[in-house]
Amino acid sequence: MENSSLKKLIEEYRSDTESVYNTWFLQDKDRLKSFRTIKAGIKDVVLDIQNQTFGNDFKESSLETVITAISEQKQVFEGAAHAFYWKPKLRIPDIYENEENKSAFGSFLNACLLAKDDKKVVDEILKLNEKKIKGLGPAVANILYFLHPTFFPPFNTAIVNGFNALFHKKIKLGSWLEYLEMRETIIQTNEKYRHLFSNDYGAFCGLLFEIGIGRIVIPENVEMVIEVSEAKKLKTFKKRHQQVLDDLLEENDHSEMQYLLAKLGKDLGYEVWIAKNDHSKQRQGKVLGELSLKKLPQACFSEDVFRTVSLIDVIWIDKIGQFVGAFEVEKSTSIYSGILRLHDLATSMGDGKCQLYLIAPKKREREIQAQLLRPSLQTSLKSMPISYITFSDLKCDCDAMGKFGHDISVLSKISKKASY
Repeated sequence: MENSSLKKLIEEYRSDTESVYNTWFLQDKDRLKSFRTIKAGIKDVVLDIQNQTFGNDFKESSLETVITAISEQKQVFEGAAHAFYWKPKLRIPDIYENEENKSAFGSFLNACLLAKDDKKVVDEILKLNEKKIKGLGPAVANILYFLHPTFFPPFNTAIVNGFNALFHKKIKLGSWLEYLEMRETIIQTNEKYRHLFSNDYGAFCGLLFEIGIGRIVIPENVEMVIEVSEAKKLKTFKKRHQQVLDDLLEENDHSEMQYLLAKLGKDLGYEVWIAKNDHSKQRQGKVLGELSLKKLPQACFSEDVFRTVSLIDVIWIDKIGQFVGAFEVEKSTSIYSGILRLHDLATSMGDGKCQLYLIAPKKREREIQAQLLRPSLQTSLKSMPISYITFSDLKCDCDAMGKFGHDISVLSKISKKASY
Protein backbone atom coordinates (compact mmCIF):
# COMPACT_ATOMS: atom_id res chain seq x y z
CA MET A 1 0.00 0.00 0.00
CA GLU A 2 1.32 3.47 -0.89
CA ASN A 3 2.37 5.77 1.93
CA SER A 4 -0.41 8.28 1.32
CA SER A 5 -3.06 5.55 1.30
CA LEU A 6 -1.73 3.97 4.49
CA LYS A 7 -1.61 7.34 6.24
CA LYS A 8 -5.23 7.99 5.26
CA LEU A 9 -6.21 4.50 6.46
CA ILE A 10 -4.57 5.10 9.83
CA GLU A 11 -6.28 8.48 10.21
CA GLU A 12 -9.68 6.92 9.47
CA TYR A 13 -8.97 4.17 12.01
CA ARG A 14 -8.08 6.76 14.66
CA SER A 15 -11.17 8.87 13.99
CA ASP A 16 -13.65 5.95 14.09
CA THR A 17 -15.31 6.12 17.52
CA GLU A 18 -16.00 2.36 17.50
CA SER A 19 -12.52 1.30 16.40
CA VAL A 20 -10.26 -0.82 18.58
CA TYR A 21 -8.04 2.25 18.89
CA ASN A 22 -10.78 4.28 20.59
CA THR A 23 -12.77 1.62 22.44
CA TRP A 24 -9.84 -0.42 23.76
CA PHE A 25 -6.43 1.20 23.32
CA LEU A 26 -7.35 4.73 24.43
CA GLN A 27 -10.56 4.48 26.40
CA ASP A 28 -10.58 1.13 28.20
CA LYS A 29 -9.33 2.06 31.69
CA ASP A 30 -8.87 -1.62 32.58
CA ARG A 31 -6.31 -2.07 29.79
CA LEU A 32 -3.53 -0.37 31.73
CA LYS A 33 -4.55 -2.02 35.00
CA SER A 34 -4.28 -5.42 33.36
CA PHE A 35 -0.53 -5.17 32.71
CA ARG A 36 0.30 -5.40 36.41
CA THR A 37 -2.28 -8.15 37.01
CA ILE A 38 -0.93 -10.30 34.19
CA LYS A 39 2.69 -9.76 35.20
CA ALA A 40 1.90 -10.83 38.77
CA GLY A 41 0.01 -13.86 37.44
CA ILE A 42 2.96 -14.93 35.31
CA LYS A 43 5.17 -14.83 38.40
CA ASP A 44 2.70 -17.29 39.98
CA VAL A 45 2.94 -19.58 36.92
CA VAL A 46 6.74 -19.58 37.14
CA LEU A 47 6.66 -20.35 40.89
CA ASP A 48 4.11 -23.15 40.41
CA ILE A 49 6.28 -24.77 37.74
CA GLN A 50 9.41 -24.40 39.85
CA ASN A 51 7.65 -25.84 42.91
CA GLN A 52 6.07 -28.65 40.84
CA THR A 53 2.55 -27.56 41.82
CA PHE A 54 1.45 -26.43 38.37
CA GLY A 55 -0.75 -29.44 37.64
CA ASN A 56 -1.49 -31.29 34.42
CA ASP A 57 -4.36 -29.26 32.99
CA PHE A 58 -5.08 -25.68 31.97
CA LYS A 59 -8.28 -25.52 34.02
CA GLU A 60 -7.84 -24.12 37.52
CA SER A 61 -4.12 -23.55 36.94
CA SER A 62 -2.30 -20.26 37.52
CA LEU A 63 -1.89 -20.08 33.73
CA GLU A 64 -5.68 -20.02 33.34
CA THR A 65 -5.80 -16.96 35.63
CA VAL A 66 -3.26 -15.18 33.40
CA ILE A 67 -4.90 -16.08 30.10
CA THR A 68 -8.37 -15.21 31.44
CA ALA A 69 -7.09 -11.75 32.35
CA ILE A 70 -5.75 -11.42 28.78
CA SER A 71 -8.98 -12.72 27.22
CA GLU A 72 -11.00 -10.16 29.16
CA GLN A 73 -9.29 -7.42 27.15
CA LYS A 74 -12.10 -6.45 24.82
CA GLN A 75 -12.14 -7.41 21.13
CA VAL A 76 -8.50 -8.11 20.27
CA PHE A 77 -7.82 -10.87 22.82
CA GLU A 78 -11.26 -12.49 23.01
CA GLY A 79 -10.07 -15.93 21.90
CA ALA A 80 -6.63 -15.87 23.53
CA ALA A 81 -7.35 -18.87 25.77
CA HIS A 82 -8.08 -21.34 22.96
CA ALA A 83 -4.42 -22.06 22.21
CA PHE A 84 -3.76 -23.00 25.84
CA TYR A 85 -6.68 -25.36 26.44
CA TRP A 86 -5.42 -28.89 27.08
CA LYS A 87 -6.51 -31.05 24.15
CA PRO A 88 -6.03 -34.61 25.46
CA LYS A 89 -6.57 -36.40 22.14
CA LEU A 90 -3.83 -34.36 20.48
CA ARG A 91 -1.70 -34.09 23.64
CA ILE A 92 -1.30 -30.35 23.02
CA PRO A 93 -0.06 -27.94 24.08
CA ASP A 94 2.48 -30.33 25.55
CA ILE A 95 3.31 -28.32 28.68
CA TYR A 96 0.98 -30.08 31.10
CA GLU A 97 2.04 -33.73 31.08
CA ASN A 98 5.63 -33.45 29.81
CA GLU A 99 7.73 -32.26 32.75
CA GLU A 100 10.72 -31.28 30.60
CA ASN A 101 8.53 -29.10 28.35
CA LYS A 102 6.75 -27.64 31.36
CA SER A 103 10.09 -26.70 32.90
CA ALA A 104 11.27 -25.13 29.63
CA PHE A 105 8.06 -23.09 29.42
CA GLY A 106 8.54 -21.88 33.01
CA SER A 107 12.17 -20.94 32.36
CA PHE A 108 11.11 -19.05 29.23
CA LEU A 109 8.47 -17.04 31.12
CA ASN A 110 10.89 -16.29 33.96
CA ALA A 111 13.59 -15.08 31.59
CA CYS A 112 11.07 -12.86 29.79
CA LEU A 113 9.86 -11.45 33.11
CA LEU A 114 13.42 -10.45 34.02
CA ALA A 115 14.47 -9.24 30.56
CA LYS A 116 15.43 -5.58 30.23
CA ASP A 117 15.62 -5.45 26.45
CA ASP A 118 14.04 -7.07 23.41
CA LYS A 119 17.23 -8.87 22.32
CA LYS A 120 17.14 -11.03 25.45
CA VAL A 121 13.51 -12.01 24.81
CA VAL A 122 14.22 -12.78 21.13
CA ASP A 123 17.06 -15.06 22.25
CA GLU A 124 14.63 -16.82 24.63
CA ILE A 125 12.07 -17.22 21.82
CA LEU A 126 14.69 -18.87 19.62
CA LYS A 127 15.72 -21.20 22.45
CA LEU A 128 12.06 -22.14 23.08
CA ASN A 129 11.51 -22.67 19.37
CA GLU A 130 14.41 -25.16 19.30
CA LYS A 131 12.57 -27.27 21.90
CA LYS A 132 9.85 -27.99 19.30
CA ILE A 133 7.19 -28.24 22.02
CA LYS A 134 4.09 -29.60 20.32
CA GLY A 135 1.25 -27.10 20.19
CA LEU A 136 3.14 -24.27 21.90
CA GLY A 137 3.48 -21.56 19.29
CA PRO A 138 3.37 -17.78 18.96
CA ALA A 139 0.06 -17.55 20.84
CA VAL A 140 2.48 -17.05 23.75
CA ALA A 141 3.26 -13.67 22.15
CA ASN A 142 0.04 -12.38 23.73
CA ILE A 143 1.72 -12.95 27.09
CA LEU A 144 4.90 -11.24 25.84
CA TYR A 145 2.85 -8.22 24.78
CA PHE A 146 1.58 -7.70 28.33
CA LEU A 147 5.12 -8.02 29.68
CA HIS A 148 6.78 -5.81 27.06
CA PRO A 149 4.17 -3.84 25.04
CA THR A 150 6.84 -1.61 23.48
CA PHE A 151 8.90 -4.60 22.34
CA PHE A 152 6.44 -7.26 21.16
CA PRO A 153 3.10 -7.11 19.32
CA PRO A 154 0.18 -9.42 20.14
CA PHE A 155 -0.58 -12.29 17.76
CA ASN A 156 -3.81 -14.01 16.68
CA THR A 157 -5.65 -15.10 13.54
CA ALA A 158 -7.28 -11.73 12.83
CA ILE A 159 -4.02 -9.80 13.35
CA VAL A 160 -2.14 -12.19 11.02
CA ASN A 161 -4.90 -11.95 8.38
CA GLY A 162 -4.78 -8.16 8.59
CA PHE A 163 -1.00 -8.13 8.40
CA ASN A 164 -0.91 -10.43 5.36
CA ALA A 165 -3.53 -8.33 3.57
CA LEU A 166 -1.89 -4.97 4.32
CA PHE A 167 1.70 -6.02 3.55
CA HIS A 168 1.09 -8.73 0.91
CA LYS A 169 2.73 -11.42 3.06
CA LYS A 170 1.95 -15.04 3.85
CA ILE A 171 2.78 -15.22 7.54
CA LYS A 172 1.57 -18.45 9.19
CA LEU A 173 0.05 -18.72 12.64
CA GLY A 174 2.12 -21.57 14.04
CA SER A 175 5.65 -20.34 13.38
CA TRP A 176 7.76 -18.39 15.88
CA LEU A 177 10.20 -17.45 13.10
CA GLU A 178 7.41 -15.98 11.00
CA TYR A 179 6.10 -14.14 14.07
CA LEU A 180 9.52 -12.52 14.45
CA GLU A 181 9.49 -11.61 10.74
CA MET A 182 6.06 -10.01 11.19
CA ARG A 183 7.33 -8.18 14.28
CA GLU A 184 10.17 -6.57 12.30
CA THR A 185 7.74 -5.18 9.72
CA ILE A 186 5.43 -3.89 12.45
CA ILE A 187 8.36 -2.19 14.22
CA GLN A 188 9.51 -0.47 11.00
CA THR A 189 6.01 0.68 10.02
CA ASN A 190 5.10 1.78 13.54
CA GLU A 191 8.31 3.83 13.70
CA LYS A 192 7.41 5.53 10.43
CA TYR A 193 3.91 6.45 11.61
CA ARG A 194 4.58 6.74 15.35
CA HIS A 195 3.10 10.27 15.38
CA LEU A 196 -0.21 8.59 14.55
CA PHE A 197 0.28 5.51 16.74
CA SER A 198 2.23 4.83 19.93
CA ASN A 199 5.34 3.12 21.30
CA ASP A 200 2.87 0.49 22.51
CA TYR A 201 2.24 -1.92 19.61
CA GLY A 202 -1.34 -2.48 20.73
CA ALA A 203 -2.40 0.59 18.74
CA PHE A 204 -0.90 -0.67 15.47
CA CYS A 205 -2.12 -4.23 15.96
CA GLY A 206 -5.61 -2.89 16.55
CA LEU A 207 -5.53 -1.64 12.96
CA LEU A 208 -4.36 -5.04 11.72
CA PHE A 209 -7.15 -6.67 13.73
CA GLU A 210 -9.79 -4.41 12.13
CA ILE A 211 -8.50 -5.29 8.66
CA GLY A 212 -8.30 -8.98 9.56
CA ILE A 213 -11.95 -9.21 10.62
CA GLY A 214 -13.06 -7.21 7.58
CA ARG A 215 -14.32 -4.21 9.51
CA ILE A 216 -11.83 -2.03 7.63
CA VAL A 217 -11.95 -2.82 3.91
CA ILE A 218 -8.87 -2.33 1.75
CA PRO A 219 -8.26 -3.55 -1.81
CA GLU A 220 -6.17 -6.43 -0.48
CA ASN A 221 -8.96 -7.94 1.67
CA VAL A 222 -11.96 -7.26 -0.58
CA GLU A 223 -12.26 -10.90 -1.67
CA MET A 224 -12.12 -12.10 1.93
CA VAL A 225 -14.83 -9.67 2.95
CA ILE A 226 -17.01 -10.66 -0.01
CA GLU A 227 -16.58 -14.35 0.82
CA VAL A 228 -18.09 -13.76 4.23
CA SER A 229 -21.85 -13.95 3.87
CA GLU A 230 -23.81 -10.79 4.43
CA ALA A 231 -25.65 -12.44 7.32
CA LYS A 232 -22.42 -13.37 9.06
CA LYS A 233 -20.88 -9.97 8.43
CA LEU A 234 -23.97 -8.25 9.79
CA LYS A 235 -23.88 -10.51 12.84
CA THR A 236 -20.21 -9.62 13.41
CA PHE A 237 -20.86 -5.90 13.15
CA LYS A 238 -23.91 -6.13 15.41
CA LYS A 239 -21.87 -8.03 17.97
CA ARG A 240 -19.18 -5.39 17.82
CA HIS A 241 -21.72 -2.58 18.17
CA GLN A 242 -23.38 -4.38 21.08
CA GLN A 243 -19.97 -4.76 22.71
CA VAL A 244 -19.49 -1.00 22.56
CA LEU A 245 -22.92 -0.49 24.14
CA ASP A 246 -22.14 -3.08 26.82
CA ASP A 247 -18.86 -1.32 27.59
CA LEU A 248 -20.76 1.94 28.04
CA LEU A 249 -23.28 0.27 30.35
CA GLU A 250 -20.44 -1.28 32.36
CA GLU A 251 -18.76 2.11 32.65
CA ASN A 252 -22.01 3.62 33.91
CA ASP A 253 -22.46 0.87 36.52
CA HIS A 254 -18.85 1.27 37.64
CA SER A 255 -19.22 5.04 38.01
CA GLU A 256 -22.50 4.60 39.88
CA MET A 257 -20.86 2.32 42.46
CA GLN A 258 -18.01 4.82 42.89
CA TYR A 259 -20.54 7.62 43.34
CA LEU A 260 -22.53 5.68 45.96
CA LEU A 261 -19.39 4.72 47.87
CA ALA A 262 -18.13 8.30 47.80
CA LYS A 263 -21.49 9.65 48.96
CA LEU A 264 -21.74 7.06 51.75
CA GLY A 265 -18.18 7.73 52.89
CA LYS A 266 -18.88 11.46 53.15
CA ASP A 267 -22.16 10.82 54.98
CA LEU A 268 -20.19 8.80 57.54
CA GLY A 269 -17.73 11.66 58.04
CA TYR A 270 -14.77 10.44 55.99
CA GLU A 271 -12.65 12.10 53.34
CA VAL A 272 -12.88 10.22 50.05
CA TRP A 273 -10.38 9.36 47.33
CA ILE A 274 -11.60 8.25 43.90
CA ALA A 275 -9.19 6.61 41.45
CA LYS A 276 -7.26 9.39 39.73
CA ASN A 277 -8.15 8.21 36.22
CA ASP A 278 -11.89 8.45 37.05
CA HIS A 279 -11.98 12.05 38.32
CA SER A 280 -13.46 13.41 35.08
CA LYS A 281 -16.36 10.94 34.96
CA GLN A 282 -19.88 12.00 35.84
CA ARG A 283 -22.73 10.36 37.72
CA GLN A 284 -26.08 11.76 38.80
CA GLY A 285 -25.08 15.23 37.64
CA LYS A 286 -21.83 15.29 39.62
CA VAL A 287 -18.24 15.05 38.42
CA LEU A 288 -16.64 12.28 40.48
CA GLY A 289 -13.50 14.34 41.00
CA GLU A 290 -15.56 16.90 42.93
CA LEU A 291 -16.31 14.24 45.54
CA SER A 292 -12.66 13.27 45.85
CA LEU A 293 -9.56 14.63 47.49
CA LYS A 294 -7.38 16.29 44.89
CA LYS A 295 -4.32 14.43 46.11
CA LEU A 296 -4.03 11.05 47.82
CA PRO A 297 -1.91 11.02 51.01
CA GLN A 298 1.24 9.08 50.16
CA ALA A 299 1.62 7.72 53.71
CA CYS A 300 4.51 5.23 53.87
CA PHE A 301 4.09 3.77 50.38
CA SER A 302 6.91 3.31 47.91
CA GLU A 303 6.46 4.99 44.53
CA ASP A 304 5.41 1.74 42.80
CA VAL A 305 2.86 0.86 45.48
CA PHE A 306 1.56 4.44 45.58
CA ARG A 307 0.87 4.35 41.83
CA THR A 308 -1.09 1.12 42.28
CA VAL A 309 -2.99 2.34 45.36
CA SER A 310 -3.94 5.59 43.60
CA LEU A 311 -5.85 3.46 41.05
CA ILE A 312 -8.03 1.81 43.73
CA ASP A 313 -11.59 2.80 42.87
CA VAL A 314 -12.57 4.36 46.21
CA ILE A 315 -10.72 4.88 49.52
CA TRP A 316 -12.16 6.27 52.75
CA ILE A 317 -9.78 8.32 54.92
CA ASP A 318 -10.44 9.49 58.50
CA LYS A 319 -9.77 12.93 59.97
CA ILE A 320 -6.18 12.11 60.94
CA GLY A 321 -5.33 10.86 57.45
CA GLN A 322 -5.55 7.11 58.11
CA PHE A 323 -7.02 4.79 55.46
CA VAL A 324 -10.07 3.08 56.97
CA GLY A 325 -11.67 1.48 53.89
CA ALA A 326 -10.65 0.59 50.34
CA PHE A 327 -13.06 -0.55 47.61
CA GLU A 328 -12.48 -2.15 44.21
CA VAL A 329 -15.44 -2.25 41.81
CA GLU A 330 -15.35 -5.20 39.40
CA LYS A 331 -18.33 -5.70 37.10
CA SER A 332 -16.88 -7.94 34.37
CA THR A 333 -13.14 -7.38 34.56
CA SER A 334 -10.66 -9.55 36.41
CA ILE A 335 -11.49 -10.12 40.08
CA TYR A 336 -7.84 -11.03 40.50
CA SER A 337 -6.80 -7.57 39.32
CA GLY A 338 -8.88 -5.87 42.02
CA ILE A 339 -7.62 -8.27 44.68
CA LEU A 340 -4.04 -7.52 43.66
CA ARG A 341 -4.44 -3.77 44.21
CA LEU A 342 -6.06 -4.34 47.60
CA HIS A 343 -3.32 -6.85 48.41
CA ASP A 344 -0.65 -4.22 47.66
CA LEU A 345 -2.38 -1.81 50.03
CA ALA A 346 -2.74 -4.46 52.75
CA THR A 347 0.87 -5.66 52.63
CA SER A 348 2.21 -2.09 52.57
CA MET A 349 0.17 -0.93 55.56
CA GLY A 350 0.34 -4.13 57.60
CA ASP A 351 -1.50 -2.70 60.61
CA GLY A 352 -4.87 -4.32 59.91
CA LYS A 353 -6.78 -1.05 60.35
CA CYS A 354 -7.93 -0.55 56.77
CA GLN A 355 -10.92 -2.69 55.76
CA LEU A 356 -10.85 -4.07 52.22
CA TYR A 357 -13.86 -4.67 49.97
CA LEU A 358 -14.66 -5.95 46.49
CA ILE A 359 -17.86 -4.55 44.98
CA ALA A 360 -19.35 -6.78 42.26
CA PRO A 361 -22.61 -8.08 40.77
CA LYS A 362 -24.27 -10.93 42.65
CA LYS A 363 -23.73 -13.28 39.68
CA ARG A 364 -19.96 -13.12 40.34
CA GLU A 365 -20.24 -14.17 43.99
CA ARG A 366 -18.92 -17.71 43.46
CA GLU A 367 -16.00 -16.42 41.41
CA ILE A 368 -15.10 -13.94 44.15
CA GLN A 369 -15.20 -16.64 46.80
CA ALA A 370 -12.98 -18.93 44.70
CA GLN A 371 -10.38 -16.19 44.20
CA LEU A 372 -10.39 -15.11 47.84
CA LEU A 373 -9.90 -18.70 49.00
CA ARG A 374 -6.63 -19.07 47.09
CA PRO A 375 -4.14 -20.43 49.67
CA SER A 376 -1.56 -17.73 48.92
CA LEU A 377 -4.08 -14.99 49.63
CA GLN A 378 -5.35 -16.68 52.76
CA THR A 379 -1.85 -16.39 54.18
CA SER A 380 -0.89 -12.92 52.98
CA LEU A 381 -4.25 -11.30 53.82
CA LYS A 382 -4.67 -12.91 57.22
CA SER A 383 -4.36 -9.59 59.10
CA MET A 384 -6.46 -7.66 56.55
CA PRO A 385 -9.02 -10.02 54.95
CA ILE A 386 -11.04 -8.91 51.93
CA SER A 387 -14.85 -8.83 52.18
CA TYR A 388 -17.27 -8.33 49.30
CA ILE A 389 -20.52 -6.42 48.73
CA THR A 390 -22.94 -6.93 45.86
CA PHE A 391 -24.09 -4.08 43.63
CA SER A 392 -27.71 -4.66 44.57
CA ASP A 393 -27.08 -4.54 48.32
CA LEU A 394 -25.08 -1.33 48.06
CA LYS A 395 -27.74 0.32 45.90
CA CYS A 396 -30.58 -0.78 48.16
CA ASP A 397 -29.05 0.17 51.51
CA CYS A 398 -26.71 3.08 50.72
CA ASP A 399 -29.06 5.88 51.84
CA ALA A 400 -30.11 4.09 55.03
CA MET A 401 -26.51 3.35 56.01
CA GLY A 402 -25.56 6.98 55.42
CA LYS A 403 -28.48 8.17 57.53
CA PHE A 404 -28.22 5.78 60.47
CA GLY A 405 -24.58 4.62 60.41
CA HIS A 406 -21.78 6.19 62.43
CA ASP A 407 -18.67 4.73 60.83
CA ILE A 408 -17.40 2.01 58.48
CA SER A 409 -18.71 -0.72 60.78
CA VAL A 410 -22.15 -0.17 59.21
CA LEU A 411 -20.88 -2.10 56.16
CA SER A 412 -20.85 -5.29 58.23
CA LYS A 413 -24.60 -5.43 57.69
CA ILE A 414 -24.24 -6.01 53.93
CA SER A 415 -20.68 -7.33 53.44
CA LYS A 416 -19.67 -11.01 53.25
CA LYS A 417 -16.47 -13.00 53.62
CA ALA A 418 -15.43 -16.05 51.62
CA SER A 419 -15.65 -19.31 53.53
CA TYR A 420 -15.31 -23.02 52.76
